[in-house]
Amino acid sequence: MKIVVQVKLTPDAVQAPTIESTLHAANEAANWVSQVSHQHFGLKGSVRELRKLCYGELKARGFGAQAAQHIIKRVADTYTTLRVSIKAGNLGPEGSKRRRKAESKPVTFRPDAAHTYDDRCLSWNYDAQTVSIWTLDGRTRNVPFACSPAALKQLTEHRKGESDLIERDGRLFLVATLDIAEPEVFEPKGWIGVDRGINNLATTSDGDNHSGRRLGRYRRWQARKKAEIQAKRTRSAAQLLKKRARRETRHATHVNHKVSKTVVAVAQRTERGLSLEQLQGIRERVTVPRDQRARQSSWPFHQLGSFIEYKARRAGVPFIEVDPAYTSQRCPRCGHTERGNRRTRDHFSCRRCGLAGPADHVAGVNIAQRGATAWVFVNMPQPDPA
Repeated sequence: MKIVVQVKLTPDAVQAPTIESTLHAANEAANWVSQVSHQHFGLKGSVRELRKLCYGELKARGFGAQAAQHIIKRVADTYTTLRVSIKAGNLGPEGSKRRRKAESKPVTFRPDAAHTYDDRCLSWNYDAQTVSIWTLDGRTRNVPFACSPAALKQLTEHRKGESDLIERDGRLFLVATLDIAEPEVFEPKGWIGVDRGINNLATTSDGDNHSGRRLGRYRRWQARKKAEIQAKRTRSAAQLLKKRARRETRHATHVNHKVSKTVVAVAQRTERGLSLEQLQGIRERVTVPRDQRARQSSWPFHQLGSFIEYKARRAGVPFIEVDPAYTSQRCPRCGHTERGNRRTRDHFSCRRCGLAGPADHVAGVNIAQRGATAWVFVNMPQPDPA
């Protein structure tokens, strides 16, 4: 299982300009390679073909062999991702304005975008908490980094593979890849269904409710502040808007981490599995009033689900996703499914057997039942060939 750990570089006044200029030059070179790729191959440039056209020029610009290879590979991987996204329809149908715009011009990289380093360009000294990093001016040694004791322990025990150098708000960070062995998944004694929503971020089949009221209030306050700043229409206002957007994202991510950690801890302690709804494409399937569109589109549904999944994998907790159809309209006792069972958003009342309760709790129970059924089918032994 691969996860990442971010550490903050704290270079001195001599080291910082050297590292920053190298990062900016690498992204400028990536833009040039992207233009060459788009001019000669459109969206289908490969590492092999780009190496023939660009490797010599990158070496002439002062990049080492590994740095040049990483720049070329990063550009090729970016175009591969773009092709896959277009094929999946994420940029609209053929002929749409957004798709034409993406296909008509080369991909560009920000000056502070991530640049990849491998172990031949970057070495770590965990005891001294320093790194030695390749730059255009040669090797820059003894660059201090800062992180928590837990992150340092993970780096020491599990760091493996490449790391990315990024710049954010004038500060330098290294994002290291960790390869952690997954524990064996235990056989569940039961299942916990988790229903995700906006008013309630997560409601489990046990009745535990993680309310989104405080997060919603915070986001509405941020929206009002952003509207006030945007009305000024100045360059500094645009920079402040970006800063506030990142702050809001970090806050929502922190809340999702806390919710997912709590849910997984309960499942691990009680030796039960976790069942979630498959919510891919929910924004296209669900219609909401005009004043609620921005709220629904910006809500981190997928992030919470991904956090629960990877934390469950790290803890050895069984995890499965199930069909979300009618989970909020089906009675978990008699199975009767009808829209009239849920006349309001918060309350469920079965029109056949009379079962009543909070709608999100009922949905969580249905998700838990579907998870138990799906787990049996997924882990069913293969029949012997006839």
